Amino acid sequence: MPAPEPVRLGRKRAVPSCPNPLFLRWLTELRDEAREKGLKIHYTYQKAINSLSKYPLPLRNAKEAKILQNFGDGICKLLDDRLRKHHEQHGQNASIHILPETAPPAVRFDKDNLAPTKKKSGGRGGGGGGGGRKKRDYVPQKRSGGYAVLLALYRHCQVESGKGYMFKLELQTEAQPLCDKSFTAPDLGSKYTAWSSVSTLIQKNLVIKTHNPARYSLTDEGAALARRLDSAGGDDAGAEIKRGGERGVDEEEEEEVVLDLTESDEEATGRAPIVAEKPGAVPESRVPQLQTKAPPQCLPPGSYEILLCVDFIETTGGGNHHCKQELVKELQRNGINFDVRKLNVGDFLWVAREKLDPVPGQLRAPCGRELVLDYIVERKRIDDLCGSIIDGRFREQKFRLKRCGLRRPVYLVEECGTAASHLSLPESTLQQAIVNTQVVDGFFVKRVQDVRESAAYLTVMTRHLRKLYEKCTLVPRSRELEGDLAEEQDAVGTPSCSLISFAEFNHGAVKNKCQTVREVFARQLLQISGLSGDKAAAIIQAHPTPHSLLAAYDKCSSESEREKLLSTIRYGKLKRNLGPALSRTVCQLYCTKGPLS
Repeated sequence: MPAPEPVRLGRKRAVPSCPNPLFLRWLTELRDEAREKGLKIHYTYQKAINSLSKYPLPLRNAKEAKILQNFGDGICKLLDDRLRKHHEQHGQNASIHILPETAPPAVRFDKDNLAPTKKKSGGRGGGGGGGGRKKRDYVPQKRSGGYAVLLALYRHCQVESGKGYMFKLELQTEAQPLCDKSFTAPDLGSKYTAWSSVSTLIQKNLVIKTHNPARYSLTDEGAALARRLDSAGGDDAGAEIKRGGERGVDEEEEEEVVLDLTESDEEATGRAPIVAEKPGAVPESRVPQLQTKAPPQCLPPGSYEILLCVDFIETTGGGNHHCKQELVKELQRNGINFDVRKLNVGDFLWVAREKLDPVPGQLRAPCGRELVLDYIVERKRIDDLCGSIIDGRFREQKFRLKRCGLRRPVYLVEECGTAASHLSLPESTLQQAIVNTQVVDGFFVKRVQDVRESAAYLTVMTRHLRKLYEKCTLVPRSRELEGDLAEEQDAVGTPSCSLISFAEFNHGAVKNKCQTVREVFARQLLQISGLSGDKAAAIIQAHPTPHSLLAAYDKCSSESEREKLLSTIRYGKLKRNLGPALSRTVCQLYCTKGPLS
């Protein structure tokens, strides 16, 4: 006896992708017309399309669409006009919820981008069947951010000494000559830079981002597309490839080109697509090739100025507002040119800013490159030092200053006379903390009496650095390579001419950015009393994660062996042992199953 058929529950009738296909098609035509004319209203039409595509009920006229988001009087009037013409052509009783038989190719709903796309009857590879349908592919607009990133990565891979990947800073440097927009500064009135298109390349599976710090490399699809862009003739590559396609806009309003390809074109990844020559077209041999030679990256003497940067917290807001204003006035009296900006670590630092001449016809002068000198100052009043020791910020700040990428951190301590006698901690404790900062942590500590002396120190340092760097040729370096250059020019008084950019420095010093397990583990260890940054670094060097530390504890045969596991780890410049007391404390923290007593 045959088994009974399973009972099917739910809808038996197929639900159309959109109950209002005519309205959807008309909006699509309006959007495409506006896009071809370069009108920004096509963004509004696209939002109306997205809203209508999600609406599950049929509409009898355009006035009912006013309840939907992004439908105003203007769009409804345009739809009513087209609806009136539709009734004049097909009769008053013609349905508006199905497409007429004489209509152009049907509009189907694209689930990926919530935009309707035309269903084509045939392609280059076949007739009107489903197998001949053209496939849409993403190609960035020529000299856009995505175009420049793809070509820069591809050409880097062609070099014999290439690593196969690039860090953010070197990728931006190599890609900038290939792009019309800046990779670091957004255009006026926009929040996007050319670097914003990298997220689109990652989403399209053309570029892959790995490791921390991030490394960018091409996928197989990205390498194939970049090869076609490069072989199609440099600057005109995007124009050659986009012929026959239509324009589109990604999530960040970055211009792109949508390319129609058959499956055979996708397989031919080793060469550019065949393009029919148009009357009057310039032969490929006469097309000017893309200039691959980047401008000089170094800053020779005289091409930059040394500028003091002040964290905005040091000028406004918070406590001691009068003292902060006094600092600004003192710097102005001393004739020091400074720039107030947001610093994610430290209170003062110096940058070498490239000098650029103003461009005729532009209101603002172009922004030159900025390289951070290896000197950063953390200013501490004695009362602020006391509070930071109590709440744990003191150790965290020193830890972040050590990891910021600058080799000469300075602690500027304002002792403020007899103010220490009215604080929560005894003066001897505060003085010991200052000495430990200099002797144990390796910071240079400058003691001053008040804010006027702080301003005098910053003035003298600014003039000293200007004299020190006046004959130096500065070379940008990536922060990821700082370990390879740690011993370079380490003599006292010898300036380091290999510097990181301000944008990369400030981005890498963000306090609440996404952290690795290793960084979170270090923060945990720093909360233990008596465990300094050097000691935490030594423990992490031996056991990078809590999992590896717990695994080492599990291999110990006795409790005594666990407590002494970390005692022989050496830390700091003097390579002293961590000691049994601190090793026992860490063991109790990570091995005690119940609450600590």
